[in-house]
Amino acid sequence: MPSEIAKGALAAEADLVTRARRHDEDAVRAIIGQNNRRLFRLARSIVKDDNEAEDIVQECYVRAFAGLGEFRGEARLSTWLTRIVINQAYGRLRRRRPTTDLESIEATHAMDAEIIPFPLARELDPERSTAQREIQQILERAIDTLSEPFRVVLVARLVEEMSIEQTAELLAIRPETVKTRLHRARKLLRDHMEREVGPLFTDVFPFAGKRCERMADAVIVRLRTV
Repeated sequence: MPSEIAKGALAAEADLVTRARRHDEDAVRAIIGQNNRRLFRLARSIVKDDNEAEDIVQECYVRAFAGLGEFRGEARLSTWLTRIVINQAYGRLRRRRPTTDLESIEATHAMDAEIIPFPLARELDPERSTAQREIQQILERAIDTLSEPFRVVLVARLVEEMSIEQTAELLAIRPETVKTRLHRARKLLRDHMEREVGPLFTDVFPFAGKRCERMADAVIVRLRTV
């Protein structure tokens, strides 16, 4: 049976959903703040572009908030939103390269994919320290070199710390496939790289602060016209 803490979280979520259905701006902002980072990271792991990932997440929010009547509470709201983002991201990917098949990508790159040389760090983000930013740049670029099936699983499992079962369900693959892809992804990142910056996985691809506020503002403006 759900613990008292879990019951309280579900009740709080149900209240947010009820208020968001009425386009209560505080509830909308709360939901966005709770889910922004995961949705952005997963969208970016698929399309591999910051701006496009942000656009996908914004579209997800607009569709979700405009269609909250379809949310029945059979899964957590975060899971529902994650599925929408993943579907949106893969939809864009299919339009970008309609003949690509994910399994063929995995088969092609499973044995011969290699990490390319790391580029120099880009312009620093004011929200981070110089040293941390340089390490995160290296790690983010290393993740970007992975082929798509490995990259998405890596972000879901190591960056977002989702369970094998959650990852398998959201990506519609078997748990065994999740384990295999993660194992290959970790190998491609190289053992010494993992030992050096492994603890920083949870801090890559941040999506908070002013970016989070800007996303909330944009979604609320669009919801006012729905």
